[in-house]
Amino acid sequence: MYDDSSAARIAAELRRWVAAAPPGARLPSTRSLVAQHGASPVTVQKALRILAAQGLLESRPGVGTFVRAVRAVRANDFGWQTAALGAPNHRIPHLPAALQPAPHDALALHSGYPDRELLPERLVRAAFTRAARTEALIRPPTAGLPDLRSWFAAELESATPTGITPVSPGDVVIIPGSQGGLSTVFRSLVGAGRPLLMESPTYWGAILAAAQVGVHVIPVPSGSGGPDPDALSRAFEQSGARAFYAQPSFASPTGALWTRALADQVVETVRRHGAFLIEDDVAHDFGITADPRPVAALDDAGHVVYLRSLSKSVSPAVRVAGLIARGPARKRILADTQADSMYVSGVLQAVALDVVTQPAWRTHLRRLRQQLKSRRDLLVASLREHAPDARPHTVPQGGLNLWARLPDAVDLERVVRECTSAGVVVGPGNEWFPAEPTGQFVRLSYAGPNPGAFPDGARVIGQVLARSG
Repeated sequence: MYDDSSAARIAAELRRWVAAAPPGARLPSTRSLVAQHGASPVTVQKALRILAAQGLLESRPGVGTFVRAVRAVRANDFGWQTAALGAPNHRIPHLPAALQPAPHDALALHSGYPDRELLPERLVRAAFTRAARTEALIRPPTAGLPDLRSWFAAELESATPTGITPVSPGDVVIIPGSQGGLSTVFRSLVGAGRPLLMESPTYWGAILAAAQVGVHVIPVPSGSGGPDPDALSRAFEQSGARAFYAQPSFASPTGALWTRALADQVVETVRRHGAFLIEDDVAHDFGITADPRPVAALDDAGHVVYLRSLSKSVSPAVRVAGLIARGPARKRILADTQADSMYVSGVLQAVALDVVTQPAWRTHLRRLRQQLKSRRDLLVASLREHAPDARPHTVPQGGLNLWARLPDAVDLERVVRECTSAGVVVGPGNEWFPAEPTGQFVRLSYAGPNPGAFPDGARVIGQVLARSG
């Protein structure tokens, strides 16, 4: 297996050679380059492919590799697209910080996905090998593989109290990740131009999905304990909304975990208003000092539509989630799913099912809980020591990040920019509000790479805040 860093080094050296060579010059043979750079043939070929992809080299089979001749460049004329595209949709937010790549040597505190070392890599690799043998040429059912649907139903049933009718596999639809599921649910159950209640702050992806669908978002204030039930009830009454989007378990970005009392209040409120609770349980597998509390387990009248993704806990390459809905709502959601994606890859479904049904999956989750706790505690301690002006809203009982408030007088955009320049990438909090932010916040992930650099990262944040004060 080649070394990416070695290939990049050789590519950089060859790039300098190419810059000084005339067009059409022939490169030394692979054997000569192997001897010159002390690398394997595979690594040298990787370097040559890098330069070929950049348009600097061209390969002539049986002849050799040559410096590509420079072609005359003319300006592209895309002016016709102005009239074809029309005015831009300013409702759709820009690419959030959580999706933007960080410099290779930076401390990435903005990432929304767990580091590779927190994933069940061995289980995933073995599952892909088995799935490729059995599912590679099979079209799965539109609603998903029956065994995977049964697994999602059983997971929710295990949290269902006595007296509540549990969900069945027939209530489950497999979707390609929860992000697409949000668009499907907002489109199916709310519709363009109609009101949707949404926690504020909340997951930026939900804000994006709402903007894409064109629903009218009405923010409901939410804090470290969840939404204000009285404010939620007033919002339903004043807006006429028939749906409320929320994350009851380890909400992103606040880390909130609803109590049973609050969950009961919210279920009663949506019942009273003949409405839906759209429950996003994306952090289900990331409990630290508490377990998730699915509100869907408390409802058997079809008021709660439940989404649970495996993309973050199994692998970002396995875009698979379960969506649970009852009654006509499920039929609408399934119809929208069929029109949008027809079905989810059977290979990915088989991989997800294989991983989560292995005995080692539970062992992995126990180890993950310990790892997240040590990372969370290290980041909290680092901020308290080196950046006391970045105050965590709460120490979350689960999830992947801290939600920290900064002094009101700071220039948030400047703080983010200066931290990035110093090698520490943080997520600006204003991206997590569906309306105006209520303060200056940053979202800091403790699940990204290199937790040993947390003290240094906190020191940078503290220094930037001190200059901004």
